[in-house]
Amino acid sequence: MAAQLGGEMSEIDEACRPLRELAAARDVKDDAGAQSAWVERWSALAAKVESFAVRDEREKHALTAGKKYLRACVYWLTAERMAGHGSPQKLSMYHSMLRCFERGVRLRNEPIEFVTILYEGTSLPALLYRAPKPGRNPLMIHFDGFDVTKEWMYLCGIAHEFAARGISTLMLDHPGVGAALRLQGMPVNYDSERWAKAAIDWLEGRHDVDPARIGVVAMSLGGYYAPRAAAFEKRLAACIAWGARWDNAGSHGRILRDPNAARSISGWVNHALAYYGARTTDEAYEKICRMTLDGVVERITCPLLVVHGANDRQVPIEQAERTVQEAVNSPRRELRVFDRDEGSAEHVGGDMFSPTIDYIADWAADVLRSKA
Repeated sequence: MAAQLGGEMSEIDEACRPLRELAAARDVKDDAGAQSAWVERWSALAAKVESFAVRDEREKHALTAGKKYLRACVYWLTAERMAGHGSPQKLSMYHSMLRCFERGVRLRNEPIEFVTILYEGTSLPALLYRAPKPGRNPLMIHFDGFDVTKEWMYLCGIAHEFAARGISTLMLDHPGVGAALRLQGMPVNYDSERWAKAAIDWLEGRHDVDPARIGVVAMSLGGYYAPRAAAFEKRLAACIAWGARWDNAGSHGRILRDPNAARSISGWVNHALAYYGARTTDEAYEKICRMTLDGVVERITCPLLVVHGANDRQVPIEQAERTVQEAVNSPRRELRVFDRDEGSAEHVGGDMFSPTIDYIADWAADVLRSKA
């Protein structure tokens, strides 16, 4: 993922090569040593590249500095991702990531607005990436999943692909992710239509967004959030599940209780407790079980796309098939499965994002253009 977000292979090798021996020898029941080494190597790389960015900025080379700041941002993200929740080091790396991201996009003159969405007595931080076409453009609201951030979503390139097709993107740190969790202490809630409502209410006040052409896309656990939002927030004109999630008890519930399950981050259980706002694994499991599309997906009345990897080891493909099959009131429902030959075969296409991102962007453009 670091490579796909903009990292350089030689720098990634610099961070990872000393870790290979640890990775081969680690005790899967106690990988604290390997985890600490990972954080140390990646944060050292991030700090080094950031220092180069500072040097270039001092020399008035803004575009070059911005490029390095964004690369340092990728490396801070990669280090922070594997640090345990509650550690001061994690929060420090998160702030470093935010600093590099903001400086990078400003020096690169990216068409991004740092915005705040009012939400139930508080607020949610978001990034608005504007399509270049003047006037009221369609827009995709981008929710997250379990363990990335709005900055990560931007760096993966999907907002650029939407913009190339005349679609703006609103990337939201909703409850459970990014700053909402790390800085505001907001765990996730299962009813994602509440975040969608807040976002659409805010977007309807914009002069550059067509309120009749707002869709939602979300990855990983977002395969539950996006369909749930579309089922209950009828102002949404399109819905894309970037990786299915019919029944979270069958994915996060299983991962929570199976120490040998494929997990996306180190310290997964501690992250789950923070994410779900739970004190115990039993409490987390109860909250996980509330996340199901059973009795929900048939309420979707807008076009629906589900994209899924054939080799997804976190969510069985049957969950993708069921999501589409039971969305009986969607006027256009489609399942697109990516295999190893084409790429994007792993969970949310993590082995190669571009096939999935391209398909999502084309589909969204076709659907939202038809509503013009």
